[in-house]
Amino acid sequence: MKIKEGFVLRQMCGENIVAGEGLQNINFNKLLSLNESAAYLWQELVGKEFTQEEMAELLIARYGIDKQLAMTDSGNLMNAWVNAGVAE
Repeated sequence: MKIKEGFVLRQMCGENIVAGEGLQNINFNKLLSLNESAAYLWQELVGKEFTQEEMAELLIARYGIDKQLAMTDSGNLMNAWVNAGVAE
């Protein structure tokens, strides 16, 4: 999986927001709000190919959670990003 080019993480009014930039994302007419954990993962993974396992490992290293929870959370986040059109 990879975050699509042209989407950037920004801070707006204390919120982590993903917005589309450039002509290829002209139809992206909404903002995607990310919590602290999702924003951390975005920053670590942008521009890279990654797997659910790699996302989970980042969560484990940062938050000390167990692997099962990290896999569930990373899978849910991956699905959310694909459904929002910011990853493929």
